[in-house]
Amino acid sequence: MKVLIAIDSMKGSLNSMEAGRAAAEGIRRAKPEAVITVKPLADGGEGTLQALTEGLGGRMETVQVRGPLGDLVQACYGILPDGKTAVMEMAQASGLSLVPEEKRDPRRATSFGTGQMIREAIRQGCRDFIIGIGGSATTDGGAGMLSALGYEFLDEEGRAVEPGIGALDRIVCIRSEQKPPELEQCRFRIACDVSNPLLGEQGAVWVYGPQKGVREEEKSILDQKMRHFAEKIVEFTGRDARGEPGAGAAGGLGFAFLSCFPQAELSPGIQLVMKAVGLEQEIAAADIVVTGEGQLDGQTAMGKAPVGVARLAKKYGKKVIALAGQITEDARECNRQGMDAFFSILPGVMPLKEAMDPERAWRNLALTAEQVFRLL
Repeated sequence: MKVLIAIDSMKGSLNSMEAGRAAAEGIRRAKPEAVITVKPLADGGEGTLQALTEGLGGRMETVQVRGPLGDLVQACYGILPDGKTAVMEMAQASGLSLVPEEKRDPRRATSFGTGQMIREAIRQGCRDFIIGIGGSATTDGGAGMLSALGYEFLDEEGRAVEPGIGALDRIVCIRSEQKPPELEQCRFRIACDVSNPLLGEQGAVWVYGPQKGVREEEKSILDQKMRHFAEKIVEFTGRDARGEPGAGAAGGLGFAFLSCFPQAELSPGIQLVMKAVGLEQEIAAADIVVTGEGQLDGQTAMGKAPVGVARLAKKYGKKVIALAGQITEDARECNRQGMDAFFSILPGVMPLKEAMDPERAWRNLALTAEQVFRLL
């Protein structure tokens, strides 16, 4: 029996690889002869960095960068064993979690730190980037990132404009003589699960600005500033990505990647991750696929990581078992999306703190996997 395990992190308890190893431990108790492969799983958001770096045998690097409001922060990114591929989460350098709610200032928030992180990875020899852009604090159209990578945004007096969306309408000239020549060799694979364009009522400012501090009365004003910036970028690059799906992601960072880097592509996070870890080949060779996450519910069925695995498994006619900490009534929709059966790992009613204890979660997951596989 060949078993493939790919479980998303159980937040607060087990990361992806820990969850996979716990399930493998239980399966081996029931089926000592089983050939088990554990692969990392994530949806391109929080946890992707750790899942891919640890799961693929890479190493973590830390770099000091400028946070969303200019404070220095320590950002982590991963380098995979080939020495050429970097795995990043934008939120490490420019994330909303780095800014207390009372200090959120969309006019000043900058993605500069994300650019610094990329530049450091380039210095380390990386030329292929996998970047999750969820959880951003910024609405600067990616201007900060581009500035850190050597682009200059100048006003009518030839001075650099201030970071953040507030000054984007003052840009009259863009220069890129200072960007590192290695940037032309770089490929960017961006995990993006939204399809919003850059501008308008479905764009970056209107849809995602409020959670970053944009007030209702500011939306039109800030959208106009973004519009001016976009026009200047289009004039400079000759590429118009304003209406591309995902251009409005991460406060317009998607637009910056699509406009300025010909080798950039935006993909749904789960598709990007599954491809990066070679999941399709492993599924094709397996007899049974085991997936799961912390909570299985109706949102899971809308396309979260475990359902992505299940759908791919059904392409090859494989049985799919899902294990989760909590299961809601509407989780049965997951059966229609390819999961043959799902099981809660909780042995009974217990306090949340106890259920989420990593050692207890490991034991519960291993026990449940063991009991399920005793039936097979």
